[in-house]
Amino acid sequence: IRKEIQMKKLKTITALLLATVMLAACGGSENKKKISIAYANWSEGIAMTNLAKVIFEDQGYEVKLLNADLAPIFASLSRKKADVFMDVWMPVTMADYMQEYGDKLEVIGNIYDNARIGLVVPEYVTINSIEELNAEKDRFSGEIVGIDAGAGIMKATDQALKDYQLDYKLLTSSGPAMTASLKKAIDKNEWIVVTGWTPHWMFDRFKLKILQDPKTIYGAVETIHTVAWKGFSEQDPFAAQLLKNMHLTDEHISSLMTAIEDAQTSETEAARQWMNEHKELVDSWIPKDSATE
Repeated sequence: IRKEIQMKKLKTITALLLATVMLAACGGSENKKKISIAYANWSEGIAMTNLAKVIFEDQGYEVKLLNADLAPIFASLSRKKADVFMDVWMPVTMADYMQEYGDKLEVIGNIYDNARIGLVVPEYVTINSIEELNAEKDRFSGEIVGIDAGAGIMKATDQALKDYQLDYKLLTSSGPAMTASLKKAIDKNEWIVVTGWTPHWMFDRFKLKILQDPKTIYGAVETIHTVAWKGFSEQDPFAAQLLKNMHLTDEHISSLMTAIEDAQTSETEAARQWMNEHKELVDSWIPKDSATE
């Protein structure tokens, strides 16, 4: 009888130990891998960041999104307060930030390689070059509608005002405010010039053109990179490899941004729907090693 009691106790202890191990293996969020992704209020960054969020969540990660202006984003990355920023334009647009913080950062990969910045006007505007702006100052009300004060395109536009001797005022606003002003002007068939860039959903929505830039103040074609704090890829090689594998064509990024902009649901849900509709592409980005291993 004593032997049977001992055997029952042993089985009970074994069962409890097994249950404890299973609970630890399937435990709560404290056992999940975590990643924080910073982003600015720019259409391509919002789209790419939300896409990364749903992909990482499917891989078992707890994802935190951090919205801020450019300067705080780079400062946060350098101090490991944020892990990743997926919208770094190089070699020109964000050169100042990379020069200041580059020794504390690592470039993970490039997600898009056909980006451009410049001054954008509706297609019906009859000028084609920045050099022609002064002659049409009154039609543009002497204003260039800009975005966030710290953005690289704003710094480039300040330089363009000097180099082209433009008698214009550069207005600081935001990405959404800029596109709202653009839509309002187009609805009235008025002339407007804005700081713009591709990729952006506005080029799908409206007929636009980027003004020629003979002095190349805005540079040529740029690449959008994913950047993390230095050492991130060693701490989380799976996440770094996934981010490195992410690459979008013109068609992909255009459809993703349009899906996000036109979404009746949240940006995250729109990104999830796009991910499900492009499963083969997304699956090709996932490293073979499991995120939880």
